[in-house]
Parts: sequence; structure tokens; C-alpha cells
Amino acid sequence: MAWPAALALMLGLVCLAMLFGLPVAFAFFLTNIVGAVIFLGGENGIMSFVRGSMASIANFNLAPVPLFLVMGDILLRSGMAFRAIDAIDRLILAVPGRLSVVAVSGGTMFSALSGSTIATTAMLGQSLLPEMLRRGYHPSMAMGPIMAIGGVDMLIPPSALTVLLATLASSVSRDKVSVSDLLIAGILPGLIMSACFLIWIVVRCWMRPDLAPRDEAAAAPMALIERWRPFFIDVVPLSFIFIVVMGSMFMGWASPTDSAALGCLATVVLALCYRALTWKILFDSLKSTAVVTTMIFFIIAASTTFAQILAFSGATDGALAEIAKYEMTPLITVFVMIAILVALGCFMDQISMMLLTFPFFMPLANALNMDLVWLGVILLISLQIGLLTPPFGLLLFVMKGVAPPEITMRQVWAAAFPYTVIVFGVLMLVVFVPSVATLLTGAMR
Repeated sequence: MAWPAALALMLGLVCLAMLFGLPVAFAFFLTNIVGAVIFLGGENGIMSFVRGSMASIANFNLAPVPLFLVMGDILLRSGMAFRAIDAIDRLILAVPGRLSVVAVSGGTMFSALSGSTIATTAMLGQSLLPEMLRRGYHPSMAMGPIMAIGGVDMLIPPSALTVLLATLASSVSRDKVSVSDLLIAGILPGLIMSACFLIWIVVRCWMRPDLAPRDEAAAAPMALIERWRPFFIDVVPLSFIFIVVMGSMFMGWASPTDSAALGCLATVVLALCYRALTWKILFDSLKSTAVVTTMIFFIIAASTTFAQILAFSGATDGALAEIAKYEMTPLITVFVMIAILVALGCFMDQISMMLLTFPFFMPLANALNMDLVWLGVILLISLQIGLLTPPFGLLLFVMKGVAPPEITMRQVWAAAFPYTVIVFGVLMLVVFVPSVATLLTGAMR
């Protein structure tokens, strides 16, 4: 079978299966079975498919995924995250758009403790959104910062999606993508993004005070110790988790898996110290993590085999050879990758996008000798844009789920738009100034 027909068959079956409502993992498994029978030789192909699937998840590098997820879940279910947000709320005083600033500041802190974009958005939406709307904040100024900072969770470690991206990229690439390097590389772009969000909020609310009415509660007199005590009690100890996770990796003392385990242990110890951890919370956190992790592992198994079948059928080499005819420079190639991911982000979730594109992106990056850590950060930010773009941006639906019923989907889309533009601006900064992504990883070596 010619490579265009093989490519059309594999991609067409995936899209058709998802169109009929099959979950992503099952859509890829179904396609893989058909591909194994056609391209790998019937029954022997099925056996190869099974062996490849099992080998793909027997990977020590995947261990941080459930550990990062359980960290964020315990912080959320125990209430420690909400207490930290309240403590930050006390410290931020007479600033235009104060509660929006609190959302970004608190969300950035929680991003450094949680491995889930959904958890960050849902937590801030539940804790801050009702109060912001009650105080007369415009819906765009109330919802936009919460959705935007939820996406930053993809960049600031610990990030389960970053681990997943590095693992999937390594499975289809000639060169391996270091999980620890990619985790650390996301810190600086994530902080720059948060700073840009803060500047936009303050400037916008200063120019349009009606978007965020002055907060009289913040101006109420309060003793200095009353303002700072919650910060030292509820925020400073949580920074210990980030120091344990990232410090151990940055100093070279621990692998990503080891540091994730240490972070998980630190989270449990802190929760016990706060007397916020019960057997029910622990059980619910482990149960939720097990469900999500199982889904992720199914997807990884399906995607790895999908890439192998594409390669065996000749579709990957044929597509790459066709692309090579255009003699694109690395920079133009990166822009093409960004355009594809941004376009797909309007209609697909992030994991599906990685499954479909990485079998082509990573060999192409290898052929052009790109820095895979730099490229990994670019791909992460491109995927982040997809979280905020209509009609199917994941965080848009999370926000609609926690917002009052009178908030329309159109209002949610409008609230996300300016922050999507800011994210794209930071993406261009990383593209044209690679040191933004590689500075910290270079210092680590």
C-alpha cells in the first residue's frame, strides 16, 4: 500500500472512531488493531501490537505522572490550597483588579504544587469567581485570569502533561527528551507569562475602573501581624513541596521519579501537620489518581503502537520525504508545527493532538537537529493555547461548569481571548529567544 493511502487509512480511522464518540484511547486501539492486521501481518501483527503496547507503559519515566497528580489532589481535597489563596488575598491591597491579581498570584503558586490544569482552574473558579462576581467584577475580568493561569500549570512544574509530552516525544524520536530538563525549562516561560497577565490586569483595570470596582474590604484596617500570619502559616510551608521537587532535580540529587516521590511524601507530611488529611481524603485522592493514570497509560500504549505502525507502513518516511522537498528552515518548520497545533486545538484535546502529530514532528525535528528541550517548551505553549481557544478548549468548559448559570459560553470565550493573545506573545518570545527556555537547564549542567 502506498504511503498516502496508509496515512489516510490510519488517520481516517482515528478521526472516524472519535467522531462516533469512542474515547481517545479506544479510538487509537481500534485503529492499531486494523493497522496491525494490514501492515504487520495478521495474527503475528496482533501479537506485536500487544507486546509493543505493554513495553510502552513499562517505563520508569512515567512514574512521576501519578505522583504529581496525587500531590495536587491531596492539596485540593484537604483544603490547604484554599487556605493558601486566602492568605495571599490578605497581602494584596490597593491594586487595580485586586481579586484578579490574587487569582493569578495564587494560581501561579498552586501551579508549582499541582500537576493538573483542570484542578487549578476548578479550585480558583470555586473559591474566587463567586466573590468576584458578587463584588461587581466584569465577567471577563473575573473569568479570564482564572482560565489563563490554569493553563500556566502546563509549564510550571510539577506538570503531569510535561512528563507525558517528554515520554511520548521520546518514544517516536531518535534522541530522548529529558523529563527533568523539560520540567525545569518551563519555569521561566511560565513565570514570564504570569507576570504579563498581572501587567495586563493592572493596566486594564487602571484604564477601566468599572471592570473591577474598588475593593473596600482590602482597604479595611488590619494589624500587620494579622495580614502576614496566614502567609507564614499557610503559604510558606507549601513552598517546601516545590523546593523538594525542583531543588532535588536542579541539584542533580534525584531523578524526576525520585523527586516526585519526595514531593508526594512532603505533601502528605504537611497535610498531616495541618491535621487536614483523613483516610477518606487519601482514599479519594488515590482513587481519582488511579482513574486518570489508567486513562493516560492506555493512551500512551495506544499512541506508541500507532507511531510504530505508521513507521512500518511507510507513512512516516513518505510524509517526511514529501516535506523535505520544500527545504524548510528549522524556524519555518517550527511555525508550521505551531500552526498545526493551534488549529487542532480548536477541535481536539491536548493528548489527542500529541498522539496525532508527534510521530511526524519528532523525526522532523531530529532531521533538522533542533534542540528538543526548546522545541518541547514551544509545543507545550502551543498546546496551552488550545486550552483557551473555542469551540472546544478544555478550560473554557471547566470555567463554564463552575460559573453561575447566567454566564454564557460566548462570555467565557470573550474572557479568554486577551490572555490567549498574551500566551501567543510569550510563545513568540521563546521561538526567537531560545535562551528563555534553555537558560535554567544550562545552569543545571
